[in-house]
Amino acid sequence: MKVSKADALRWFTFFAELQETGEELTVRQQELALAVLRQLELAAEARHKAAAARVAGLKSMRGRTWYLGDPERFPKGCVSCLFGSGLSAVRKTNRCNLHCPFCYDYGCLDEQPPVGEDMWEIGGTRFAPEDLPLLMDIQKKPTGVAYVYLEPFMEIEKYLPVIRAFREAGVYQHMYTNGTLATPENLRALGEAGLDELRFNLGATRCSDQVIAAMAEAKKHIPTVGVETPMTPELYRHFYEKRDRIIQSGIDFINFAELHLNANNIDNYWGESFYVARQGYLSPVWSRELTYQMMAVAEQEKWPVLVHDCSNHTKFARDLNLRAHEGGWFGSSSWGAEFDQIPYAALIPALEDEELPFVEEEELPAEFLDGLI
Repeated sequence: MKVSKADALRWFTFFAELQETGEELTVRQQELALAVLRQLELAAEARHKAAAARVAGLKSMRGRTWYLGDPERFPKGCVSCLFGSGLSAVRKTNRCNLHCPFCYDYGCLDEQPPVGEDMWEIGGTRFAPEDLPLLMDIQKKPTGVAYVYLEPFMEIEKYLPVIRAFREAGVYQHMYTNGTLATPENLRALGEAGLDELRFNLGATRCSDQVIAAMAEAKKHIPTVGVETPMTPELYRHFYEKRDRIIQSGIDFINFAELHLNANNIDNYWGESFYVARQGYLSPVWSRELTYQMMAVAEQEKWPVLVHDCSNHTKFARDLNLRAHEGGWFGSSSWGAEFDQIPYAALIPALEDEELPFVEEEELPAEFLDGLI
């Protein structure tokens, strides 16, 4: 069904009211709800394609993602994610020194469970550092690992021996940080331990001068340094104002991630026009659109760095690639929604947004017009 926007708004308003009562939707109502999600997705994609069309030099990585710039600068951590044996997360720190509105754990940072003293979580299993040689002898080594969750620089000294172990095993390693706790000393130590790539979340600090300086310092010690940050209007504004200083720091790449929301952070963006990608991630329509707008600036100004559109499509491809390398069945992936139920009320602003027209509309079948069973 190519539901009209007027019908979609009428029914989603009703579904939102029904959801508050705890009443479940019938099968026919579910069909209608999913048809509306697809209409919103197509409308968002049309906006994104129009924005992408203004970036003449946009390149594709075999249809898995898009970027602008020299392919030699494409971060190897992303290559591992999209083409290798996936992105193996190495988790340690359950704390952060900032509270970012786009964080998946917004409002519950103090409730994150600990990994355990002198323990590391890899693939859902707890390991002591001395277990790593055993792990890499028994199981197939990944093409890359990423240090995530939450801010590793809260206890960065604990990471050094683990980084050395993966370096000796020949595994590519990258790390995420907000950069506020980076110093010449700990950046040098990371480089000496063997970290291959460090990614700074500039959105966490509104592109602070301190973090931009830390990126320049990091480049002295670590082979590949870049930016990875969710694209928001606030980030766009601050990044644009400081873009010359950011580029001149010597970084290799910029990953603008399409912001996606969950139950923790959605209230920080409530009232914006959202869409749902392949019945999975929920995102503001403007996030990927702003990435392409910044790419157009990069192209016009001939930035020397690579700029990557790390979109929901990219993450969809990532999950397919990971499951394929794990030996999953055809079509299997870990892609899924961040919400237990469709958040109907959150999608109503998109259905009221006159700048988000549906691509094609048709009248509802008779059984959906009124009195749904």
